[in-house]
This record gives sequence, structure tokens and C-alpha cells, in this order.
Amino acid sequence: MPAPIKKSAKKAEKMQKPTEPEAAPESAPTEAVAPSVDKVAPVAPEAAVAAAASAEASVPEESTIAEEDRPRIRLPRFLRARYIKQVGDQINLVIPFIGKPKPVITWTKNGQPLDVKKVNIRNSDKDSILFIRKAERDDSGTYQMTIKVDSLEDKANIVIQIVELPGPPASVKLIDTWGFNAALEWTPPKNNGNTDITGYTVQKADKKTGEWFTVLEHFHTLNATVSDLIMGNSYSFRVFSENMVGRSESAAVTKQVATIQKTGIVYKPPEYKEHDFSEAPKFTAPLSDRAATVGYSTRLLCAVRGSPKPKIEWMKNQMLIGDDPKFRQNSNLGVCSLEIRKPCSFDGGVYTCRAKNAHGEATVACKLEVKQVIVPEDKQKK
Repeated sequence: MPAPIKKSAKKAEKMQKPTEPEAAPESAPTEAVAPSVDKVAPVAPEAAVAAAASAEASVPEESTIAEEDRPRIRLPRFLRARYIKQVGDQINLVIPFIGKPKPVITWTKNGQPLDVKKVNIRNSDKDSILFIRKAERDDSGTYQMTIKVDSLEDKANIVIQIVELPGPPASVKLIDTWGFNAALEWTPPKNNGNTDITGYTVQKADKKTGEWFTVLEHFHTLNATVSDLIMGNSYSFRVFSENMVGRSESAAVTKQVATIQKTGIVYKPPEYKEHDFSEAPKFTAPLSDRAATVGYSTRLLCAVRGSPKPKIEWMKNQMLIGDDPKFRQNSNLGVCSLEIRKPCSFDGGVYTCRAKNAHGEATVACKLEVKQVIVPEDKQKK
């Protein structure tokens, strides 16, 4: 059967020399191919058939899936960052995807298959749901979703962190006590609640009442000084831990008691030098010259200051008035007055007020003119 051998020989020659151009196009006459047959004539028929079969198997198969049907996970934006939930919360994550025909969906946690007793997976044609009824700290980790259609696949990672309240600080110590202050020091908690510790709360309690009061809140360091303690009282202290969930349910309490001593504190009032307010008399408002009418009372006024309070004396034409009932003398809060009752023409003159004390004296004077009322003659005749 020479014809099949000739076809197999042609195919084998093409596979052995893929880079050489073809001897002639398909429309070329058969005589041009004859010399090639003579060159491969020594090849056995079985070998040629095997070479042709292997060549056909080595040609890769092109994917027939359209671009819009390729498998692709559409991860929600809030799942692209760390997904944080508290212990006991329910987790229900819906992850949409596209791909035709229906992709094969697989889930892993930290590279291992999921525990079907804790995590439920529900798949549909458009999405995959990861459901945890009651989250625990052990559920924290990196979850990987993979969808595959034939040789095409897509993957998405979801980092889930389950947090809870932290434990109390491992220990707290009373370092020192002085004056009205106490120094404390503590160590971080062994259980941080699967998240960072954000601060500490320090409280104090008086042994007499036993009531706890917060003195420091959201404190970031591992030591603190508590001030404004009351003299004679004894205090205990406790420290809580805080994280993003809240404050720890229990606290670490100091074993020692801080006692604020009464002895050694003596109050010394400040000494003030007494100011000397003493001064000689000085008139702050002098007497003014006045004119009075016969029969009409008038008054002379002046003001004086001095310490101790000066003694006031009134004089008329350098003669001491004394207790003359025609004149009434008064002195109140430094204001001195002399009232002249119904003066006559003989009461005019120079009046002087004199003030004196142990530090000196001062005088002030004025002129008083008493005028007679002149009645017209026409009225006198009538």
C-alpha cells in the first residue's frame, strides 16, 4: 500500500523540520514532492505514524471562554481591609463573582481546609456566602476564596480578626509614698483581647469608705503618680486595661496600702510687717471766704485727714472760740464744719480751723464778711 506510506512520510518530514519552508504550495504538482519521499524512504511506517500522533498532541488547545465570562471575584470594598468583629458576633459575608460556566468554588483558612463545624459556605451562580453563627477568637485568620473555570481561576484573600475585652494587668505595685503622693507601676496584661492595648484606668479607694474613684483614665504608660491624697488616710489602688472593645472586667489591685502620715507637717503662717498708717494732719479741702447777711445763719466747711484722728479747734481773729453757744462745731469722717447762728455785723472777721495730733498740726483760714440789709427810704416812709 504505497499511498498511506507517502502521506505519513510527508507529515513526519514536516514535524522534523518545522523551520524550513514548504517545498511547494498545495496546488503544486506531485512531481515536486517526489524527491522528498525518496529522502525519507528509509523511515519505518510505525515510526512515522507515532511522530505524527505526538505532534498533534503537543499543539496547545486555545481557550474558548469569552473575556466577559472569565472567572472574576468582585470583593466588596469593606473586605479589602482587615475585617474586625467581636467575640459572639455573627459573620455573614456575601462575595459576588462572575464566570461561565458555573465556576468551581473552594475556600481555605490560613492555607488549610475550613472546619465545616464552625464555618458554613453557601454557593450560588452569582455569589458565595461565608457564615459563622457565633464568632470566636479561633476564627481569626486569612480566608482565601478561589473560583476556577477550566484552566482559568481567580483568588481573593479576606483577613478576619475577632477581638474581645482584655484581661487585667499582670501585676501592680506601690513603689513609693511621700507627702500627699503615691507612685504606682504595673505590667501589661497577658490577654490583650487579640488587639492592641490602648490605655489604662487607675482608681483609688480610701480604707475608711471602701469606695473606688477614678483618678487617671486612658493612661498610656506603665507607671503613674497619684496626687492630692488626704493626710491621715490609707489608700488602695487598682488598674484596668483598655482596648478598642472597652475596659477589662477585672482589675489588678495593689497588695500594699499607701498611708499618708500626719506627723512632720507643721503649718507656719507667713509673717507680715504691719504697715504704719500714722501721719500728721493735712487739710484736703481748705476754707473759702464767705459773705453772710445779718440775721441769716451761715456755715464754714473744710476737710482734713490724719492718723491718729486729729483734734479740731476753731478760732476767730486768733482767739479760741471754745464752747460759745452762738457757734456750733462738728467733725465727722474728716469733714469739719462751723455754724454761725444769726450773725451780726460784729461776727465778721478771720476764722481759722486748726487740726493737731501727735505727729504735728495744720491750719486753714478764711474771711467772713457780714453785711447789713439796706432798706430803701421810700419803703421806710410807708
